[in-house]
Amino acid sequence: MEEGTYKSPGHCEGTDRDYDALQWDTREDCEVRQILDRVADKWSLLVIALLDRHTLRFTELRRKIDGISQRMLTVTLRQLERDGLVERTVYPVVPPRVEYALTPLGATLHDTIQALVTWTEGHQNEIAAARAAYDAREAAEAQARPPEHTRV
Repeated sequence: MEEGTYKSPGHCEGTDRDYDALQWDTREDCEVRQILDRVADKWSLLVIALLDRHTLRFTELRRKIDGISQRMLTVTLRQLERDGLVERTVYPVVPPRVEYALTPLGATLHDTIQALVTWTEGHQNEIAAARAAYDAREAAEAQARPPEHTRV
């Protein structure tokens, strides 16, 4: 077996020791990658943010998340519930009332997401300046390039 590889392809133990992002990032069957794919998608991030210290009904979530379809919200909530991050409570009334809340595990993830949002807010001007500089360089390079095809 090659040095640094593990017997089980879904086993990602050791990513915290000699940290190598490619160890888990290139292996689709790695649970770390699967979890990161789930919690880092835009809909999951918004759902987790909205459920911080709030219990919301499906319709309230859908109203607050601009652009999400009913199907996508359903899929997102089911996945977050399956991962133990969101709890679904059904009340036996007519019509049925269903509420969603973060689990204690989901609340710990919210804290991590909040740190990322805080970083983003603190560096948004630097990022905007870097984007503008990049776009200006790209535009200047495009103007300096000779045309690829000339029509006759």
